[in-house]
Amino acid sequence: MKANDIQTARPVFLLGYMASGKTTLGRALAAAAGRRFVDLDEYIEDKAGKTVNRIFAEDGEPAFRRLEAEALAELADYSGDDGLIVACGGGTPCFGGNMELMNSKGLTVRLVTSEKVIIRRLVAERSSRPLVARLSAGGELERYVSENMARREAYYSRAAASFDSSRLESEAEVTQSVKLFIDKFLQQK
Repeated sequence: MKANDIQTARPVFLLGYMASGKTTLGRALAAAAGRRFVDLDEYIEDKAGKTVNRIFAEDGEPAFRRLEAEALAELADYSGDDGLIVACGGGTPCFGGNMELMNSKGLTVRLVTSEKVIIRRLVAERSSRPLVARLSAGGELERYVSENMARREAYYSRAAASFDSSRLESEAEVTQSVKLFIDKFLQQK
């Protein structure tokens, strides 16, 4: 199946490493395409009544991954005419049958950008990124990102399509990226 052959209402799942631009692109894309935007982590937080950080701390990662799989299944079965744009967590494709579910229910698009851009974004957003907040730039952060991205490659590479998300630094770049994404994946042909 080619990306352009999808039905308008099928969900689009944005995948990729943290700071690859899933939420930034997803929000803008949903607004421009008339779709509903859902950040999977925020959806889980709303359902659980506590933050992802608290879920991890109080219940552990296995509990979070169960909640994540349940939330993903709900969103994958969304039947609204407007369709969904779902920004998945960086680890979502790497657990259970999540990747298979997303590929069977919608279009999976991997957002791709360089490690250099990801590291720059992570340094700028460090306070809101608990997984990397304690890592120092200039070696530790770079090593963590490189090793983690390599471990996840086998999962991310199973996405149906890829999209360059390196140009999301200004409103003009976001607008241009949204137009390119819509032209490539959402136009009915």
